[in-house]
Amino acid sequence: MTSFDLETAFLLFFVPKTVFSPVIAFAIVALAAVWLSPGGLAWALSKAPRSIPGPPGVVLALAGTAAHRALAGLARSIGATRLMAFSVGLTRFIVSSHPDTAREILNSSAFADRPIKESAYELLFHRAMGFAPFGEYWRNLRRISATHLFSPRRIAAFGEHRWAIGEQMVGDIRALMGTDGAVELKRVLHFGSLNNVMMSVFGKRFDFAKGEGLELEALVKEGYELLGMFNWSDHFPLLGWLDLQGVRKRCRRLAGRVNVLVGKIIEEHRRKRIDGGGLDGAGDFVDVLLDLEKEERLSDSDMVAVLWEMIFRGTDTVAILLEWIMARMVLHPEIQSKVQSEIDAITGNSRLVSDSDIPHLPYLQSMVKESLRMHPPGPLLSWARLAIHDVHIGNHFIPAGTTAMVNMWAITHDEAIWANPNEFKPERFMSEDVSILGSDLRLAPFGSGRRVCPGKALGLATVHLWLAQLLQSFQWVASDGGVDLSECLNMSLEMKNPLVCRALPR
Repeated sequence: MTSFDLETAFLLFFVPKTVFSPVIAFAIVALAAVWLSPGGLAWALSKAPRSIPGPPGVVLALAGTAAHRALAGLARSIGATRLMAFSVGLTRFIVSSHPDTAREILNSSAFADRPIKESAYELLFHRAMGFAPFGEYWRNLRRISATHLFSPRRIAAFGEHRWAIGEQMVGDIRALMGTDGAVELKRVLHFGSLNNVMMSVFGKRFDFAKGEGLELEALVKEGYELLGMFNWSDHFPLLGWLDLQGVRKRCRRLAGRVNVLVGKIIEEHRRKRIDGGGLDGAGDFVDVLLDLEKEERLSDSDMVAVLWEMIFRGTDTVAILLEWIMARMVLHPEIQSKVQSEIDAITGNSRLVSDSDIPHLPYLQSMVKESLRMHPPGPLLSWARLAIHDVHIGNHFIPAGTTAMVNMWAITHDEAIWANPNEFKPERFMSEDVSILGSDLRLAPFGSGRRVCPGKALGLATVHLWLAQLLQSFQWVASDGGVDLSECLNMSLEMKNPLVCRALPR
């Protein structure tokens, strides 16, 4: 017997025999089997047959700033692009990286609900359109949005305000070039977009350097941070009691401030009506909600939730998309020149571009589509759906309570779907008319089905007009720091480092 054998035997003599009991051995083997099961812990604990491929254990990708890329890589590595199962704590997930299974998820009545994160619930969004459970209340909100808030007539009615804010941004950029010699574009776009939304929602502009404007900007900023934060309590129920990340505490404090401020603005509108102050033009969203007939009328708390969601949905999504587009303009001067020539041909170099010109600018529209393909603002997290009952996707059984995602970034970067997917080429949309409003799941940045973004037409109208105004006014070139296309996925897919560039008068 070797010295190693003697030492091992000596040590085992003092180890209690209970360590090697069959019960403990069985528990270890069972735990390992559960942990290493395809799809991970949450799927192993469910009664669903495990026919969907997926990684074992707990997937941590959603806690990172590149979840869309991490999940796309995982799906490719195990041949699960059509459908992949994975677990985050006790939450079952499936993710589609293919248009066919994406269509089944997004257009199915079985996935009519959204999973409500703790932050969304605490910030009142369970009473707003994006997160309200499928049912009569949600259907009423959809009717209100389609008929009153986002109708073509209302979008057209606010065209003058959109144009004026675009021209104000042009003026701000000229001033910054005069003082600094360069422009941090995200800041200009953020405040312009925020003012545009405030005008649509509350009917007035704010000075974001003081008073109500300063408070509103701070509320929006903190709300974005909280909604974009990965909260472990959403997936490990026991952690919910502890609120280790302080999400619940911060959300409740923020919701209280929102209730006070938005409630005050609603009361101002009521007093204006009592005092005989007529509506200005089409009226803002507060006026629309106050004008609703009895069967559609919302309570004050529901009005606060709806109005607050409008601010969140309409602000940084537009600004972030425009920043990505302008980064591409700086990197691709030949494309920028082509768009500018198209604008000049329509306006004759004698007038400013307007909303009515946009239908006659097909290359500009194609460039926006290509930017949405390359840099979808909501590549993953904003697409989550919740199975409200058992359902099949293809031959795979999906139990009720499963969270379903569509990885639109993976779809728009799949070389089997798009030729040269990593090349920025607006011309691809000149030769093929691809709808981006939800009917073609190769590129559906606003979603599809029942939960499609209700403000998609308004968002596109704003992006198209402001982009045309920025390109008509300036030649955009790189600053000394160049352009960094690194990504950071928070609530939306943002540029990791803000775009700083030079805007030269044309």
